Amino acid sequence: MRRLPQASVILTLFLFCAQLAIAAPKRPNILFIVADDLGYGEPGCYGGKDIPTPNIDKLVASGVRFSSGYVSAPFCAASRAALMTGRYQTRFGFEYNPIGAKNADPGTGLPVNEKTVADRLRDVGYATGLVGKWHLGGTAPFHPQRRGFDEFFGFLHEGHFYLPPPWSGATTWLRRKALPDGSQGRWTSPDGHTVWSTDLHENEPAYDADNPLLRNSQPVEEKANLTDAFTREACSFIDRHQAQPWFLYLAYNAVHSPLQGEDTYMEKFSHIGDIQRRIFAAVLAHLDEDIGKVRAQLRADGLEENTLVVFLSDNGGPTKELTSSNLPLRGGKGDLWDGGIRIPFAVSWKGQIPAGHTIDAPAISMDLTATALKLAGAETEQAKLDGVDLLPLLTGKTTAAPHDTLFWRVGRKNALRHGDWKLLRQGSKEWQLYDLAHDVGETNNMAAQNAARVTELSALWDKWNSEQIDPLWK
Repeated sequence: MRRLPQASVILTLFLFCAQLAIAAPKRPNILFIVADDLGYGEPGCYGGKDIPTPNIDKLVASGVRFSSGYVSAPFCAASRAALMTGRYQTRFGFEYNPIGAKNADPGTGLPVNEKTVADRLRDVGYATGLVGKWHLGGTAPFHPQRRGFDEFFGFLHEGHFYLPPPWSGATTWLRRKALPDGSQGRWTSPDGHTVWSTDLHENEPAYDADNPLLRNSQPVEEKANLTDAFTREACSFIDRHQAQPWFLYLAYNAVHSPLQGEDTYMEKFSHIGDIQRRIFAAVLAHLDEDIGKVRAQLRADGLEENTLVVFLSDNGGPTKELTSSNLPLRGGKGDLWDGGIRIPFAVSWKGQIPAGHTIDAPAISMDLTATALKLAGAETEQAKLDGVDLLPLLTGKTTAAPHDTLFWRVGRKNALRHGDWKLLRQGSKEWQLYDLAHDVGETNNMAAQNAARVTELSALWDKWNSEQIDPLWK
């Protein structure tokens, strides 16, 4: 054969590589936005009336809204353990919620032999970042950068004050056992910026104790409200990683206590008479506005059509503590009633997932992990995931429910959902049975007239429970 001139060879190779680049589409970015303690009934898109959430509503409307989206636990850490692994947290002993000094116990955290979604995505070339709350171990072996995250900006424990002392420019609500004069009720400071309440008969936890704000592993001083700081860092991560696929876990601490509403947001809700509810409204409105800023960053960088965006809460809202609404559901944070485990849950991907749809089939947070891994081409066969890929359901390729049965265990609180049937028991009490299709508020216990069904469903729970392990701590 005649030898082609060198320039022709170079041109041919260039065209061949260009064709390969066209044939291999860029893998999607993946953004998990997690609100903390946000009740099912608060966002406008889930029926909320008194606190506008236009940016959350737009995000949900841009994709698919799940009316029966669940988490695997009714409180923060255990729920996040399942989200990070795609597996029921009871499979690896993460059954309870470490709080306070428990976070610093050497053995308390996401077991190191459990791979996280960040581990698996980083192994296939993704840049990975965590901005916000971790709550999966406060000592060195459990640090986010040892669990698959390239970058970390946030805190390690269950909560944090939004502002540094002396909390200027905001109204702060604090739980106390007694008021300054020793009485019970509510007390407001002379400047109106601090409110003490004895409603819950306990003191506000020392959230900031041994829990500094960190950039990677180094403490930093942050003057901005944490909601704004986390938004700033998330936007920076998105902007800096345009040239590669990325995974960002944006774990806001809003609307978790302690309630601190900035003055500008408090003014917007001056019509709300109850000061506790007004502060909560300010915190939620602040979160909503900043979620809008993160989506604006995606648009500014031209990434909206190549980014899967997930939005959910880590559990139901604690009503007495925050005024959170979980309506029309029963119960709240800490409960296995649906108010503790059914949450706002949506997935958006412009141009790939049809907008404006609602899916009533039950799904669970672990499915989001499985979906992300599948999209990225990450290894899942050896992962023994409990979550399943939701993309066929999201895109309309199937209408089949992703699960026959969902399960929950928190000590002696147990539950399952099988189709529209919900089985639940607490402590030594008998199983209760509810038909969620006709009784979403779980008010009519139908166990007595459906003994055979209770037997059938409790056998399913027993089989699943036999596959779980004892909790590693309490």
